[in-house]
Amino acid sequence: MEAVSDLWLLIKYIFLGLFQGVTEPIPISSSGHLVLLKNIFGIAPDGLLFEVFVNFGSLIAVLLVYRKDIIRLVKNGWSYAIHKNEESKSEYNFIVFLILGTIPAAVLGILLEDWIGTTFNQPYMIGITLIITGIALWIIRNLRGNKGEGNLTWKDALIVGFAQAVALVPGISRSGATIVAAMLLGMKQDTALRFSFLLYIPVSLGTMVLSIGDIVGLEDRSLMIPWLLAIMASIIATYFSLKWFMNIMAQGNLKYFAFYCFIVGAIAIIILS
Repeated sequence: MEAVSDLWLLIKYIFLGLFQGVTEPIPISSSGHLVLLKNIFGIAPDGLLFEVFVNFGSLIAVLLVYRKDIIRLVKNGWSYAIHKNEESKSEYNFIVFLILGTIPAAVLGILLEDWIGTTFNQPYMIGITLIITGIALWIIRNLRGNKGEGNLTWKDALIVGFAQAVALVPGISRSGATIVAAMLLGMKQDTALRFSFLLYIPVSLGTMVLSIGDIVGLEDRSLMIPWLLAIMASIIATYFSLKWFMNIMAQGNLKYFAFYCFIVGAIAIIILS
């Protein structure tokens, strides 16, 4: 019986990793879904620590998908910073805007992490925030902006950064909040998507670095293998989910994610609470 129990535990954590990976790129809140699934599976709450861990798997996948953009930005940004090559100025500015956009979530994440982890861990709260996400997606479902990378301003960066900070709350989709803010500011869909996921990189990396001590000091050592399997599942699922979502964005079908958030939010409030 113990072997069966251990196998079931592994399956549950692999499923959590897969679900994190699938839901991280798309605007339906991976953190909110993890809270709901942990509640369904009867897995004891651990604040945001497990979410941070599997989120790092998603970060690795995002780095793989956007590796060419990252290399281009670093190369051209360095060229402008050192040689003042005007052809590379837009990439340099884009890096500056990413840094500015990171500040709100970094500051609020440090100040409010414990409060968020204990306050928004009930299904009915996730249901409410998922419905809020759905409303935001519905509002921008038909928007088509004209701002490219070279037309962004520091105000755009900070507004999208604050949207990312709001998404620290489980149920508020990070990709959804940043894409909604970016498109309301008039960004093109591909620019909004790229800025959203490149903005995700420093915050996710910083959160993981700050949590390394807690992860290494995890009291229940038997969870290390399930957690490692979960992060591997997260990497694979995020990679393919992000590729799929890039095509969805190009087709402008965000309304379907709004419908999904409404349905799951209602289920969380009515049935799971």
